[in-house]
Amino acid sequence: MRPCALTALASPHVCPTICRVVATIKIVGIDGRRERAAPAAPAVGNKERSWCCALHVALLKKQRYAQAMLEAFLAAFVTFFVVIDPPGVAPMFATLTQHTSRAWQRKMAFKSVGVATLVLVGFAFGGQWLLEKLQVSLDAFRLAGGALLFLIAVDMLFEKQKERREERNEKVLAEAQKHPERFEDVSVFPLAIPLISGPGAIASIMLLFTQSNSFLEQSMVLAGVGVNLVLCLFGFLIAAKLTKFMGATVAAMITRIFGIILAALAAQFVVDGVKGAFGIG
Repeated sequence: MRPCALTALASPHVCPTICRVVATIKIVGIDGRRERAAPAAPAVGNKERSWCCALHVALLKKQRYAQAMLEAFLAAFVTFFVVIDPPGVAPMFATLTQHTSRAWQRKMAFKSVGVATLVLVGFAFGGQWLLEKLQVSLDAFRLAGGALLFLIAVDMLFEKQKERREERNEKVLAEAQKHPERFEDVSVFPLAIPLISGPGAIASIMLLFTQSNSFLEQSMVLAGVGVNLVLCLFGFLIAAKLTKFMGATVAAMITRIFGIILAALAAQFVVDGVKGAFGIG
């Protein structure tokens, strides 16, 4: 037999990744007569073409939307992991509750994380209303919040934040030693405020929440906060073991690395605020 001749007629308007239409397949014999022919593929009408293209566009939109949600969650998680610093507040909790019972430590852990959750969620949903009542624009808040986060990042790099936390702990411990017969309630101050939900965390959740364009993006921000609060709770429950495992060197290294990341995020907030305030770009 002679070499096979393959003829394919595909519509150029159909999405190439979805629809392939082969019109005719012929096998020609030695004498030139048609020996057998495969049935032609059905023609694709305009309705089928539009359906295929619509499906392709819908899949692309869904993929991009899922990617945007993942980016929103990761941005929120990294920001609050740096600002709240769950590995850093665990040793503070261990110091504040070192002379108390195990049951009291568990109570302080759950209560402090619960109070911090209420504070952050309250500012997340009520922060924009508060800004409107104070007649403060979002761009101005971005500038102020970015500057505040940058100062916190500088403190993390030079361990000034750790020194202030230790000073607060020493004051609370000094008050507790005056009344050794009772355990001091340290859940609200200094654990929930300002160690967990401090100015940096409050400014961050207000910034991220006001920048979100949909309810799902706001849910991703809350999810990022929630994961960090769960990490704080878990760190409080195993604070003594975690402190021994990490050591001072590892804790200082983690603090400095995330301090650099926080400085970059703060700079981006400032840049966005300047662009919005002056209409640049």
